[in-house]
Amino acid sequence: MELDKLVHQPTRLRIFAHLYATGETSFTELTEELEITEGNLATHIERMEDADCVAVDKEFVDRKPRTSYRLTERGEELFEDHIETLEALIDGLETDDA
Repeated sequence: MELDKLVHQPTRLRIFAHLYATGETSFTELTEELEITEGNLATHIERMEDADCVAVDKEFVDRKPRTSYRLTERGEELFEDHIETLEALIDGLETDDA
């Protein structure tokens, strides 16, 4: 079993999990909820976008720009596969203890 490095990186894993659980989320919400800097978030989102894991939506709300993110189908699949791999690792540990 191999962990996907795109998903497994700690900050990106938190982004994947948050977007998976909440759906579409704004840039500001992500920085506040995950307590990460704007620059750090932008770097990780760019990497995820390049891998076709996150969709970026830009719009104006009350004349102010608003950027929001959501996982793509590929992003959801990668995250679910990652969770399955982690669960298999845990199951393997429990089997070894028996």
